[in-house]
Amino acid sequence: MNDHTILAEGRWQAAKNGETLAMIDPSEGHAFARIARGRAEDIDRAVASARRAYETHWRKVPGVERGRHLAKIAEAIRTHAEELATLEARDTGKPLKQARVDATVAARYFEFYAGAADKIHGDAIPFLSEYQVIAIREPYGVTGHIIPWNYPLQMGARTIAAALAAGNALVLKPAEEACLAVIRLAELALAAGLPADVLNLVTGLGEEAGAALAGHADIDHVSFTGSPEVGTLVQQAAARRNAGCTMELGGKSPQIVFADANLEAAVPTIVNAIIQNAGQTCSAGSRLLVERRVYDGVVGQVAERFAKLRVGPALADLDCGPMISAGQKKRVEGFLATAAEEGIPVLARAQFANDLPAGGYYVAPALYGPVPQSNRLACDEVFGPVLSAIPFADEDDAIRLANATAYGLTAGVWTENGGRQLRVAKGLKCGQVFVNNYGAGGGVELPFGGMKRSGYGREKGMEALHHLTTVKTVVLKHG
Repeated sequence: MNDHTILAEGRWQAAKNGETLAMIDPSEGHAFARIARGRAEDIDRAVASARRAYETHWRKVPGVERGRHLAKIAEAIRTHAEELATLEARDTGKPLKQARVDATVAARYFEFYAGAADKIHGDAIPFLSEYQVIAIREPYGVTGHIIPWNYPLQMGARTIAAALAAGNALVLKPAEEACLAVIRLAELALAAGLPADVLNLVTGLGEEAGAALAGHADIDHVSFTGSPEVGTLVQQAAARRNAGCTMELGGKSPQIVFADANLEAAVPTIVNAIIQNAGQTCSAGSRLLVERRVYDGVVGQVAERFAKLRVGPALADLDCGPMISAGQKKRVEGFLATAAEEGIPVLARAQFANDLPAGGYYVAPALYGPVPQSNRLACDEVFGPVLSAIPFADEDDAIRLANATAYGLTAGVWTENGGRQLRVAKGLKCGQVFVNNYGAGGGVELPFGGMKRSGYGREKGMEALHHLTTVKTVVLKHG
C-alpha cells in the first residue's frame, strides 16, 4: 500500500502535507505498509467532493440504479474475498478464518442494501378532507462515517452500503491502526462502476482527520463507532451545527445461563463470543452470568475449553490472534494485573503457540471467577479476551446483574423455558437479545445499536436507512 490512500475528487491521492503513517502488523510488531496522514485540509477536499457529487448527480439517481451499483460491488467483494480476508487478517491480527467471515459479511451488506435501495418508502397521512399529506423520506445529503480498527472491512461495508442505498454521498474516515482492507474495498467499488466522487475516504489520525470530519460544517449527519469518551467529543462537534448522529459506543454484554440451558450449544458459543477478534469486539460476551446451582459445572466446562485455546499470528489461523497494538496490549494487561492484586481467581488461561513472534502483541484469553459485581472486570469494557464469571440466584437476580453496568448493547440468554426467554429478554436494557444463540452470523438484516452508554441510533437492516434519511412532510390543499 502506497501513500495515495485518500480518495477525493474522484481520484486517489496523497495527503496535502505529504505526511504518512506506518501500518503495524500486530502479529509481528513491525511496519508493513504506509498510509496518508490526512488532516483538516484533506477532509475539506473530500467533503467538497461529496457535496458536488450529491448536488450534481447522485441525488437524481433512482433507488433501483443505486441498488445496481451496490450489487456490482457485492459481486466484486466475492470475487476478491480471499485477498480481502488476507489483508484484513494481517492488518487487524485476527485469525484468517475470522477474516474470511468478515469478507463474506461485507459482500452480504452490499447485497442486502442493493435490494433495499428502492424500498425506502414514505407515508400518506390522513388529514382534513380538503388536504392530501405525504411524508417523504429523503437522504441527508453528505454523511460522515468514522469507523474503528477492529472490523474495518465489515464496518466499512455496512456504513458505505447503507449510506449509498439511502441516497447520500459520503466521506469515510477509517481507523489509522487498521484500514487497508476497506481501502481495497473502495478501490473495488470504483472499479465496479460506482461514481468516483460519491465515495470519499480520508486516512489519518482520529484527533486530526476524524475530528475535522465530525466538526465539518458541511456534513449533514455523522455515524461513529468507538469508545464512549471519543463518542462524546464527536457528538459535541456535531452539536455545534445541530447535526444528527448515530453512535455505537461499546458494551459489557452478559451471557446469562440458566440451569436448564443446553450446554452443548451454549458453552462453545460463549467461548467464541469472548475470543473472537481477541475480545476486541463491542458486542463481546464478556460477562458469564450462571445460575448458582449449576455454576461450578458450567464454569468448569468453559474453563476446559479456555485451557485448550491456542494464541498465535493471524495467518497461523489459530483460535485467537494478538491485540491490535502495544497500547491495547498494555491496557488489557493492566486489567489482569489489577485482578491479580485484588485476588480475583483465575480459572483458566489459553496457551501461546510455539515460536510466537517476539514483537507481537499477544495476550492469552483468561477466565476469572467468581468476580464481584463491583469489580472493574465486571463493570468496565476490557476490550480483550477476558471473561468474568458471576453466579446469580434466580431470574430477577440475573436481570438485575445483567443491567448493572453503564452499557446496554447486546445480551445472550440460555434457557429452554419459553416464558423465561421472553421475560428476561423484555427485562434486559440493551439493543439486541439473543436467545439460545449469539451474534447470528453477522446479522446483516438485524437492527443493531445500544442503550445507555452504548449509544443510540441503529445500524444494519432497514432500520439503518431510517437513520440515514430525514422526513419531509408535504401538505397539499386541493379544495
